Parts: sequence; C-alpha cells; structure tokens
Amino acid sequence: MAAPKRKTDPIPGAIDSAVANVFSGVRTVKTPEIELPKKLKLNTRLKMDGLDFLSEIPKDSISVAFFDPQYRGILDKMKYGNEGKSRGRERCELPQMTEDTIKEFAKGIDRILIPSGHLFLWIDKFHLCQGFSNWLAGTNMDVVDMITWNKKKMGMGYRTRRCAEYLIVLQTLPRKAKGVWKIHNIRDVWDEPITKKNGHAHRKPVDLQSKLISAVSNEGDVIVDPAAGSFSVMEAASNSRRNFLGCDING
Repeated sequence: MAAPKRKTDPIPGAIDSAVANVFSGVRTVKTPEIELPKKLKLNTRLKMDGLDFLSEIPKDSISVAFFDPQYRGILDKMKYGNEGKSRGRERCELPQMTEDTIKEFAKGIDRILIPSGHLFLWIDKFHLCQGFSNWLAGTNMDVVDMITWNKKKMGMGYRTRRCAEYLIVLQTLPRKAKGVWKIHNIRDVWDEPITKKNGHAHRKPVDLQSKLISAVSNEGDVIVDPAAGSFSVMEAASNSRRNFLGCDING
C-alpha cells in the first residue's frame, strides 16, 4: 500500500544550502515515496511480530521511528519480590524482550531510517545509568539529545521514588539539526501527566510525541512504531497530520 504522494527530493536527506542556521524553522529533508506490502496498512492497529514487521518496510524510507522496548529493567535490578502480585502486575503480564531481541529491533529500525532520520527510544532510570550502547552496536545511529518525561506521578524506589522516564533521541548519519529539526521550543524536561488509556501499563505522553513528530518530519510522512503497546504514537501521528505504521504482538 503506497503512502499519499507528495513532493520529494530525488536524494533522501538532501539539505538546502539556503537554510541559514541551526534555528531555522524550515525542514528541507524529504522522505521518498514508499510502496508497502498490502498487509502493512497505514493508520491501523496491526497485530504482528515487530521484527517481521520491520523486515517488510523498504530500506532508507522512514524519517521517524519510536521504540519502547519491553524489559523489566529496574524491577529485576531492585528485586522487590512482589512483582506481578501487589506491585507491577500490568508490567509483568507483558511479553518481555531479551537484550538480543532489543538489538535486533535497533538494527531493523536503523535499516529503514533515511539519512538524518530519528529514532526516539524510551528507557528507564536503570538503563540510563547502566548504559544502553550495546543495543546500538552495528547500527548507524548515535545519541544527539535526551528528554526527561515528568509523569507527575510517584512510582517505585527503595530510596528516591521514580517520577520520570527518559526519551533518548538518536539520529543516523549525517547527524545535524539544520534543515532537519524545525521546532526549537521543546523543553528537555517535559511535564505531562501519565494516563492509562485502555488500561495499558506503558502509555506514553501523546503531546510530547506529537511535538517531536512535528519537529522532525513533514505532513504526510509515515511514522513507525514496531512495538506500539497502547498505540499512543498512532494518536500522536494523527494529531500531527502524519501517517502511522505500527504493530504490537498483542494488537
């Protein structure tokens, strides 16, 4: 299924030399028109394996992807002992990804991103402190920024109580902001109350994701999420007048 047609550069990632500075509000990077298999329907909650899903998307065709890997992270590290009972029940019921699986997702996303494309990667405090660079081995992506999401709700913790999650901003070569990132008032600490629409344990901030999508893509672009969970990225893409392409193993 083809995405809606629009004007594109013949070379994905081409930059207009007329852009004056890093704070320009003009985005000159364009994504190519893409042809998708019939089973990959836009703006639909697809139920399928995320790695199989990524393998069906053409190489160098997507400007923006989101990835929220499902791991126990800090729960395993702190070993509270009552996960799945009185604590973290919803989280524990979700299928868990191994480290090797997360690496395969990173490689799959790297393959489909255009030059100067972005991956927004959600991580918790444990992985932020311990490091996640091994997830990126063999990819063309590197960290260019980070946003702290203040969920405005107190969580777990033996000492300090967790109130935040972290969104790592990754970009493929060539790494640049000029002509690529067109909104310059996004704060690196973002306050947005957590919601549990449809009862999902990993609902992410729709307003933040909408703002980021608008910053690094053009209207009509396809936004990818291969582990969509509550499909908050689909809602954010719709709010931003973009197309969504994503799946979740639970649909």
